[in-house]
Amino acid sequence: MIRYTLTRLALLVVGLFVASVLIFVTLRVLPGDVAQLIAGTDSTPAQIDAIRTGLGLDRPLPAQYLAWIGGVLHGDFGTSLITGSPVLDQLTQKAQVTVPLGLMAMTIALVIAVPLGVISALLRGRSGGTALNVSSQAVAAVPVVWAGMMLVVVFAVWLGWLPAQGFPRAGWQQPGLALRALLLPALTIGLVEGAMLLRFVRSATLQAVGQDYVRTAAAKGLTRTQAVVRHGLPNMALSVITVLGLQVAGIIVGSVVIEQLFSLPGIGRMLVADVGNRDLVKVQGELLVLTGFVLIVGFVVDLAHRAIDPRQREAA
Repeated sequence: MIRYTLTRLALLVVGLFVASVLIFVTLRVLPGDVAQLIAGTDSTPAQIDAIRTGLGLDRPLPAQYLAWIGGVLHGDFGTSLITGSPVLDQLTQKAQVTVPLGLMAMTIALVIAVPLGVISALLRGRSGGTALNVSSQAVAAVPVVWAGMMLVVVFAVWLGWLPAQGFPRAGWQQPGLALRALLLPALTIGLVEGAMLLRFVRSATLQAVGQDYVRTAAAKGLTRTQAVVRHGLPNMALSVITVLGLQVAGIIVGSVVIEQLFSLPGIGRMLVADVGNRDLVKVQGELLVLTGFVLIVGFVVDLAHRAIDPRQREAA
């Protein structure tokens, strides 16, 4: 297990390195000049060159990359080219919105997908199972923006239960208001992602129903539902964890869109603004953090597979 963990950790480091290079190079290929943006439209070429030199943008790209990645390794993501504020401080502040939003969305997706997916499979061929299956397919096909707008109309406009936009200025110093502000955005992402996961849980449950261990458990006196819950769910856990890990990227992308829709001061909304401002240092730091989060989730999923499934340990 130790050797496997070290191998996967080495692959994680290599993946982060490759991602950092791709992010850095891609941002330099994009059109636009941040020095021109800072200097303004009435600036002279000499003023623009002076700003570019002061920001270090006139140095060779390898030197710029080594300076940036060296700072990241020491916990320094640089300073914003536009505001001059430390990037890490801003990322830490915005993560207090984005991370809870993602965790809440993932929790909602699991709460929806696992029980309803199992019920849908057990009711296969009946009207209830058909209704759940059709509903999940319909919700999974809904764009997350449209789903968010519909939920705003229902819960914020018609019922007035939840706020439509914004986040309390005091942040998590007012936990009740903060949770209410994130509930509707998290429900939007969780419904769409949960509908996708529900279909997979349904398929995995149908496959488990036909396995010998479920039939044996039923023959020993358990009902089909009890056999699936006691013996099928643990064996389905590996597959569900894998799909949930893949959905993390979808949740992150959904968070970027949802933060714009609900005016949440998270990393996604900051990323969109910084791309428009050509703030390269902040954008590359934000993309590296989001990419690293996805890679770390994949790393954790691999370790979970190894720990849960004895067949992988025996094969090794």
